[in-house]
Amino acid sequence: MELFAVYILTVGKKKIRKPKPWKHSGPITGAQLTQMREEFWDTAPHYGGRREIWDALKAAAEAELSFAQTIIDSAGVIVQSDDLTVCYDERGAKYELPKYVLSAPVNLIRDN
Repeated sequence: MELFAVYILTVGKKKIRKPKPWKHSGPITGAQLTQMREEFWDTAPHYGGRREIWDALKAAAEAELSFAQTIIDSAGVIVQSDDLTVCYDERGAKYELPKYVLSAPVNLIRDN
């Protein structure tokens, strides 16, 4: 009788985390931050990759951390950087997210 070795590779999903605190080049308001985010998400699909992955990344960026993990896992996103700044889809397309779509800078001017 021949013995066959079966190897099962379990690829663990990388658990995402909040980005580290960061500072914008100059103080910005909440309205400016919102505008920057909207401009990025409006143009992101033009950088390449698939629209549904961009949509999932946007939803994850705007969600609470535990729900963001579920969105990423469900969409089949491969997380390179656990703060979501670099991800890939199952076809190998790269998705880069700027920190400003993931969190607010420490020098954000709070709107009154």
